[in-house]
Order: sequence, then C-alpha cells, then structure tokens
Amino acid sequence: MQSSTRKSMLTSTILKDAVIDSFKKLNPITMMKNPVMFVVEVGTFIVLLTVLLPDFMGAKGHVGFNLTVFFVLLITVLFANFAEALAEGRGKAQADSLKQSKQQLSANKRTFSGIKAVPSTELRKGDIVVVSQGEMIPGDGEVIEGLASVDESAITGESAPVIKEAGGDFSSVTGGTRVVSDRIVVQITSDPGESFIDRMISLVEGAQRQKTPNELALNTLLISLTLIFLIVVVTLAPIARYAGVNIEAPVLIALLVCLIPTTIGGLLSAIGIAGMDRVTQFNVIAMSGKAVEAAGDINTMILDKTGTITFGNRMASSFIPVGNEKIETVGYWSAITSVKDETPEGRSVIDLMRAEQYEYDEKLAIDAEFIAFKAETRMSGVDLRDGRQVRKGAVDAVKQWVKAQGGSIPADLDEKGNAIASKGGTPLAVAIGNRIVGLIYLKDTVKPGMRERFEQLRKMGIKTIMCTGDNPLTAATIALEAGVDDFIAESKPEDKIAVIRREQAEGKLVAMTGDGTNDAPALAQADVGLAMNSGTTAAKEAANMVDLDSDPSKIIEVVSIGKQLLMTRGALTTFSIANDVAKYFAIIPAMFTIAIPQMDGLNIMHLGSPSSAILSALIFNAIIIPLLIPLAMRGIAYKPMSAMKLLGKNMTVYGLGGIIAPFIGIKLIDLIVHLWV
Repeated sequence: MQSSTRKSMLTSTILKDAVIDSFKKLNPITMMKNPVMFVVEVGTFIVLLTVLLPDFMGAKGHVGFNLTVFFVLLITVLFANFAEALAEGRGKAQADSLKQSKQQLSANKRTFSGIKAVPSTELRKGDIVVVSQGEMIPGDGEVIEGLASVDESAITGESAPVIKEAGGDFSSVTGGTRVVSDRIVVQITSDPGESFIDRMISLVEGAQRQKTPNELALNTLLISLTLIFLIVVVTLAPIARYAGVNIEAPVLIALLVCLIPTTIGGLLSAIGIAGMDRVTQFNVIAMSGKAVEAAGDINTMILDKTGTITFGNRMASSFIPVGNEKIETVGYWSAITSVKDETPEGRSVIDLMRAEQYEYDEKLAIDAEFIAFKAETRMSGVDLRDGRQVRKGAVDAVKQWVKAQGGSIPADLDEKGNAIASKGGTPLAVAIGNRIVGLIYLKDTVKPGMRERFEQLRKMGIKTIMCTGDNPLTAATIALEAGVDDFIAESKPEDKIAVIRREQAEGKLVAMTGDGTNDAPALAQADVGLAMNSGTTAAKEAANMVDLDSDPSKIIEVVSIGKQLLMTRGALTTFSIANDVAKYFAIIPAMFTIAIPQMDGLNIMHLGSPSSAILSALIFNAIIIPLLIPLAMRGIAYKPMSAMKLLGKNMTVYGLGGIIAPFIGIKLIDLIVHLWV
C-alpha cells in the first residue's frame, strides 16, 4: 500500500512556512531552549551594537567588516532555525492530513429512552453508540455487539476494509473511520480531546515532544564545550593585549562562534524530530522520541510466531503419497480439487503445483461440479462429469468417506498423518473414489527473507526470541527454519513478561509486539512495545508505539530507524567537533600573525589576510548547516554490522572528513573573500 503518510512532505508551502518560522524563532525566549544557538544570537546582537554604535563600542573604522560579521552570524542562526522549522513543518503537514479525518460527526447514542442523535463532541467514556452501514464511527471505542467491515483508510492509508467484531483481539475501533457493511454497537473509550487521532495529531505536531535522555546528555556536552570556549575567548582578550594585539569584540565573537559546536547545535532538534517523522512514514506512531531512541539501543527482540515470523495461515508445503501411489498422482488430484477452491489452502495447493512444475488437467476441474467445504463434512472436492468423485479434507473424515465407498485404508496413512501433526502441520487426505492417494502437508509457512533479516539483527548484536503456542518439536522446527536465536514453546502471556524481566535484569533493552489484551502487561513492561492498530484498546494504551498497518514484523524496521537516528546524531556530533580543529587553524594564526610573526607557521592554509580568514571560517561555519540539513532529515546510510566496525567507519567518514572538509571549504571561500576584503 501507499500510505498518505509516506508521501513526500517537502512542498513549497512547507519551505515557505519554514522560512517564516526561522525569523519567528529569533525570539530570545525560544532560542534559550537551544543554548548553543542562543550564545550565537547574543553574539550577533553584540556585533550589531558595534555597527550601530561604533564609537561607544570602540569599533570605529571597521563598520564594513563588523556589518559583514553581523550578517553572517544572523544567517547562521536563521539556518539553524530553518532546519528545526523544516522538520516541524513536515510533522504539521502530517497532522493536517489527520485533522481532515477528524470532523464534527453525529452519533446515535443509546439511552434508556432509545436511540438519540447527539454531536460526537458530547460523547464521554462509557457511552454506547450504534453505528450502521455507511456511517462514521464517532469516537474511539470497543465493539460490544455485532460484526462489521470498517474502512480505516483515513487513519492507515489502507483501502481494504478490516473486520471488527465483539470480543477477541479485533474489537477496537477508531473515531473517524467508516462502517462499510453491517451494524455494530460500540462502547466509547475516550473523552473528547483524548482520542487516538487527537494523540496522533499532538505527537506529529511536536506539541508534546520532550528531549530524550540521549539528547539531554548531548546537550550537556555541547553546553560544557560552549562554556569552555567562552572562557577561552574571554581570557584571550587580556592575553592578546599583553602581547600587543588589539582584538575587537566582533573578532572575538567570530572566534567563539567558530569554535563552539554550532553545526550539531543547529541540527540537534531537527535530527530528533526527523527521526520520529521517519517512523511515521512507515505508518508507525511513536508516543515519544524516547521510544524511537530506545529502539536503536535494543538488545533483545521478542516476536510472536504467528503473523510475525510466519504468515499465520496454513499453506500447502508438500505432497506425501501413501501405499503404492506416486507423488505426481497426489499432486494431480489435489490440484483437481483446488482449481475452484478459493480458500487460502486451496490457492496454496495450486501455487505448490506450479512451484514443483507438476502437470494437471485444469479443464477437467473447471468442467466439474465443485463441492464446498462444510463444517459437517470437513471435506471439499469435485464431482467429475464421468461420475467420479474427488475429495480432500480432514484425515478421519476422508477415511470414513472412503470406507462408505467400499474402499480400504492404506496401512501407512495414519503413521504419515501423525508425523505431519507432530511437526505442527495439518495433514489433508486426498481421495479419488474409494482410493486414498496421499496427503497434503499444510503448514504455517515462514515468511520469505526472515532468515536473512534475523541474520542482519544478529550482526547488530540483537538476540531474537520466538514465542509460540506450538509444542516444543514444532517450535524447534520453525525456529531452525526462520533462524531465530531462541524460542519459547507452549508460550503463555505471563511467559513473555518473565522473559522480558529476565533480559532486563541482565541490563538489556527489550522490544516486543502484540495486539491482544493479554499482551498489554508485556507491552508495558518492554522498553519498546509495538501494538497493532487492529488490536485492543488496552494493548494500544500499554505500548509506546502503534503500527497503523498492523504488521508485527515492522518492529525490525523500527529498530533500524532507531539505530539510524542514534548514528546520525553521533556522526554529525563527531563532524561538528572535528570542524573546530580546522577553524582553529584558520582564525588563531590570523589574529596574532601581525603582532607575533612566529605564529605564521601555524597559518598552514596560507589564508589571504586576517579579515578574510575570519570571514571565511565564519561563512563556512554558516553554510555547513543547510548543507547538512538533508542528511539530518534523511539520516545517514545504515547497514547492519558490528559496533566496532560502525565506530571505525563513522570516525573515518565523519571524524576525518570533519577535519578535512573545513580546510578545503575555508580555503576556497578565502580565495573569493580575499578579492573584496
């Protein structure tokens, strides 16, 4: 499917709004939330004073230079604001699309006196409403009566309706979705302003966005570096005067701005917001940035077998002959009974025939009368035009049918049927007339590519544990085929909680998926709990992420996005700090070379003049922010590998690259600036 949330959100409107918001964010109260850029803004204001009041500030005769420094500093702050505003703008665009599904609806509220039409805004938790075909569900709730098909495309982007019914794990409905068939009675589970859509809108708009622990730790580092360089620059002035060098305030401020980590300081918020945005593009709603970051640090992943590792429906795996029959014979008559069989099992028989390249007479099956499966007979099949009857179904049902035809039962039928059952499969017997020709081995097939995906997780250092209600033999077979590290057979809900607590006691972070009320305690206990949107309200409230597509295997993508977020932040931090080394060699020699000629040896870039050196470093410091915005928004390329390999790669690319890039960039800018300074 192509969800609306996955469409490109970088429109001209978003870009325009981001530019406007860049200026609005110049408000000092807003800027104080980003200490590094707040220091830059304060410095910008001081330089502006030297331009407006040159005599008072002791900067007479350098107005042109100071004005240039002012504009470069202002642009630096605006670029940082633009990065954050652009990331927020994408979230606001997603929120706008969600708001379109949140409209004023009329609800058929059940009261003691009968059905009463009321606005959806008057509904409260516990109210009962009746929703018929073609009507919109007025609020979040649980189906307590009936069964209906519900169109959830306004929320998930998926056009195919889903079945909602009372009881079980598929009873949860979302306000703003539409009933396309039948009639259901819904008990409202949220008050106005607290619905799922309300929470989604609030989250993607960033209204409830709080800094994550990693962001707070990094902010502390950036503030510490800023304070250190601030002290260095402040003490540099008296030292310079002692050495006979007069350094004016704009030059000192330019030095400070070039040395403090403005690159990561300007992009930090954008990286965090964009990380949540990337999760949203996968149709997953993260309840906080902390959940996304925790996904990047996951050590253990607990996965349900059904629906996550396997398809969750029985599919034909092989044909097994009995007696003296041939495998081609079993396949032939299995296909004859399945050509008109539209069940998943019937379709899988035809798929298996094609995969094995067995031949069968399709026209013979088309001309035959199809006998549909019934609970009473537990068989399906065809009656051929020549009078022959072909059946497939439960082994004991087919045995009785064959005996009724006067046939005998092959001696090895029960043995082979029991062998299939012991592996967790389902045997279907196939008979033509009074003769059983063999068995169809139905099994819950492992999804393609799961072994490779688990191998990737292993490279990331993530342990995978499969939970299943199957017996140990079946669980071991599927675990081996899928390639998981461990499994829990005959699993109960309390077993999942026990495993999560055991792993957490060892200092590990755990992720898991679930959709039922019985999964809620484990989802709440896990560090990353991904609930299915098709699941119960209890599961969604317990989890810290909700998958709108209800695809349990998506937890693997969520973990990759979390790792990408952490790596992007780390890589750009490394790049930003490495930048300072090159900028140091650009500005310090330029400031002291005239008074102290011996320092010319440090001028390894041979920049044109002190003024051009300072401006070149300052301009590079400004333009590197917008150049890195696409990387901050998209995230760095991530391939599963060990932590040491990742560290080595990032130190080479972003550490060494962060040192080399400024040398080249500042020199090129200096060649241009020197022409007019």
